[in-house]
Amino acid sequence: MTSGRRDFGEFSARLEKHLERLPDYAQRAQAKLERYFPQDDRQRAHPLRRPAPPRPVSLTDVPVFAEARARWTRWNEPAAKLERRKRRASRAMTLWIVLTLLCGLYAVVMGLGLAGPATVSEAFVGVAGGIVFAALGVRSGLRLRQLNRTPLPVSTAPPPLPQPGSAARQPMERLAECEASLVEVLRQLAASALVSEESVAEARSTAAEAAAALRTLAARIEAIERARDAAPAGDRNALDSAIATLRDQLEDGLEDYRALIAAAGHAVAAGGSGLHQSKTALTDATDRLAGLAIALREVS
Repeated sequence: MTSGRRDFGEFSARLEKHLERLPDYAQRAQAKLERYFPQDDRQRAHPLRRPAPPRPVSLTDVPVFAEARARWTRWNEPAAKLERRKRRASRAMTLWIVLTLLCGLYAVVMGLGLAGPATVSEAFVGVAGGIVFAALGVRSGLRLRQLNRTPLPVSTAPPPLPQPGSAARQPMERLAECEASLVEVLRQLAASALVSEESVAEARSTAAEAAAALRTLAARIEAIERARDAAPAGDRNALDSAIATLRDQLEDGLEDYRALIAAAGHAVAAGGSGLHQSKTALTDATDRLAGLAIALREVS
């Protein structure tokens, strides 16, 4: 009994000792978790706090499916389809030309009797085949000429987003939403005739240039991220700083883009004495966004 009591007391002491060290164990586990799954400092939870349930992963968040979807989108673009039709027409024309030359050579050889006794029937077969293939070659050539004169179709598919997990993914998603909003508000502004068509067209073209510059900046972020993943551990901090700087520029560009949307919305809703002020605000927002696009192009 005494030995049993002593063993139980020793077990209780060890248990209390481990319970006292539970916060240390939790901090170590949190440090290892952050090592493999880094998070923003603002999103870090307390070491003893129960973590939130993971967000369900969709197929678009998986890199393999995202890449396959991007390739399928590029394959179905009107410009890509036109290029494939041109290549098929060019290959067909080359084939018919080669077959025409072979049939003509066969007719000459058979007609002159260079391969044996001359026979009119075999020479006629070569001539007939040459005529048929020549007609098909001319048809393919006319088809290729028509395709070359066809203007390049404008792609209606949205630009591809950065890879899931990239620092530029969320800003580019917000940019796509802002573009859709700006298209609608500019359409309403043009239909209301409150602002001149020149101002609306200038705002539309400036927004397109700014969006292209922001997407170029996002592509730079993706390139630096790929370089960071392949770089030695000692160089990754510098690349992370560069990514954070470009991300801040991306956020600033989105703020100016949203300012243009707000100015256009105020112009649509304005009336009477507030119309002049709304026009001025729209012009200022357009000029500021144009300056941003120029600055981003110079940096790129």
